[in-house]
Formats: sequence, C-alpha cells, structure tokens
Amino acid sequence: MMQLDQPIPLKPGEVFDIATLHNYLQDHVASIGNIIGITRFPGGYSNITYCIETADKEWVLRMPPAGAQIQSAHDMGREFRVIGLLQPHYQKVPEVVHYCENAAVIGAPFYIMERIKGVILRAGNAPSMQIDPTLMRQISIALVDNFVELHSIDIIKTQLIEFGKPNGYVNRQVSGWVKRYYAAETDTIDHMNRMAEWLSKNFPRDQLPTFLHNDYKYDNVILDPNDLSKIIGVLDWEMATVGDPLMDVGASLAYWFEAGEEAILKNYNLTWLPGNLSRKEWVDCYAEKTGRDVSDILFYYIFGLFKNAVIGQQIYHRWKQGNSNDNRFGALLPLIKLLSFKAVNALERNSI
Repeated sequence: MMQLDQPIPLKPGEVFDIATLHNYLQDHVASIGNIIGITRFPGGYSNITYCIETADKEWVLRMPPAGAQIQSAHDMGREFRVIGLLQPHYQKVPEVVHYCENAAVIGAPFYIMERIKGVILRAGNAPSMQIDPTLMRQISIALVDNFVELHSIDIIKTQLIEFGKPNGYVNRQVSGWVKRYYAAETDTIDHMNRMAEWLSKNFPRDQLPTFLHNDYKYDNVILDPNDLSKIIGVLDWEMATVGDPLMDVGASLAYWFEAGEEAILKNYNLTWLPGNLSRKEWVDCYAEKTGRDVSDILFYYIFGLFKNAVIGQQIYHRWKQGNSNDNRFGALLPLIKLLSFKAVNALERNSI
C-alpha cells in the first residue's frame, strides 16, 4: 500500500485565528465538530488547501492566496458551486459542506469539503516511489480515460453550462490570456511576444463544447493506495468551465514533459518517468476514445504552454510586488522563458 498524501505544518505566515474559525463553524456547520489541529497540503501555486482535523474526521478548507484578486481562478464560491453540481453525476469529487463569503472570518472567502484520502503523485515524490513502468503506463492511460469521462458529462443536464459561454470560447481565451500576460509583464521575452501574435492569428476549427477541468494533471488526481491505476478523486476545480474540449487537452499536454527534454522540467512533473505515454500517444488515445478530430492539436498545445507561462508570470509578478515571500515564486522567470521557447520550438517543428 502506497503512502497517503499527507499535510505539512503551517509556516508562520500561514497561521490564522483558529478560535475565530472554530466559533464560526460551530455557528454554521456544527456537524464538523471541534477543531483540534490545522495543517496544509503541499504543492500548488494557486489557492491554498488546509487540512482541518477534528476528533473523528478530517476536512479540507480552500481559500485564495494573499494578494490575489477574486477572479474565477480564486473565486471560492464558484468552485464550491461547480463541485456541488458535479457530485450527483461524477463520483470522483469530494463532498462540499459549506461556503463562507465573509472575508473577515479568516482573511478571505473559503469553503469546506470532506477529505478524500489517497495517493497523489507529485514531481517531488513519484521518482522515489520506483513505480514499475507497466503500472506507470496503466496510470497514464487511466488519466486519459478519466479525462474522456469528464468530457462526456452532460453540460445541460448537470446545469454546468452556467459556468461557461461556449460560443467564441477559444477567441476569448486567447485574447484574455494575451491581455493578462502584458498586464503582468516584468521582462521583455521575445518568444512570449511571438506566441501572443501567432495564437491571435491562427484559430482552430470549432469543436462541440464540453465541461472542462482546465488544470488536469497528475497532482490534481487522487489514486487508490491499493491500486494506483484507479482514480478515486479529482481536485482543484477553480478554473473549470465549458468550452472547446481540446483546450483542456492542450492544457494537460503543456504539463506533459517527456524523458530527454530539459532537465529543469523534471522538477515540475513526473510524466518523464518510464511507462508514461508520450504526448502523441496521449493524443492518439484520447482521439480513439472520443472520436474527436485532433488535427489542430498543435494550436492547443502551444496555447497550453503560453497559458502556463502567463500563469507563472502572474505569480512571479505578484512575488515581485511583495505580495508573497514564497521563494518558489521568485524563481519562476527562467521557467517562463523555457515554456515560451518550447512553444516556439513546437511551432517551428510543426509537432507537439
């Protein structure tokens, strides 16, 4: 049995008034019980995930990072509603129990959900697990299979359609992320400028809209500790929406680094481990199981890399403004440049 994903002690800057939180929860969700401890789940560059321990159960609290503007990526109420609508139709989401929009309680809006206990593969732990390549391949295929399941969810029946505007989705995404990049720009990066221009002039053919996770990767899925090829939970729905499913595929491919690529990328994912599908195999597997036309996949892959670079730029910009003392954030600039280089390189090779 693999070791479960475990929370870590809070850093000094992460501590908030536990007594205030406890009193609030007793008034609004007394069933949670008395808080006896708070820790934090590691990983991630966006919203903060805490573990709330009570006498007989563990809960998860999600809240935005300090200095974040409350937009869709940090809107706790939106994420709470998305998971709530998914629950009756998709069994791999945790049960959400309460949303608090009052920032005065702990410094920002937050929501509480049950904890799904399992294994999360991260860049920092997976290489040391010595996962057999045959099993790694099964896990890799399971990741695609679960993605196919997500993209088959009925967006009308579930009412998830309310979380997106499918018409013009790709155009809005490109223009929106280009605008976000220049709003957070700190250094002139020629490859980023080139990608911004190319994406704006090379839109792909339309796809039928589906529900999108928008941040689907290994460290956002929970695996069964007794069978790592079985996914039992999917986390981090803050960017979920409705739109072109290949935008979701491109976002995942942008995290899918292969063996032989730049060494620094091994610090950010585990897809280079023996047994993983290649990016091409990933796309072929998805196309076979969905029947979708993936002939424009290069556009989506390049956009995924550009988007990840912009997210990194936003985080780096926030750090440079003094809104975070996390040293990881201050070291992102070389990665931003590398992602934009990979996007240009893919374009020049005409291949993912």
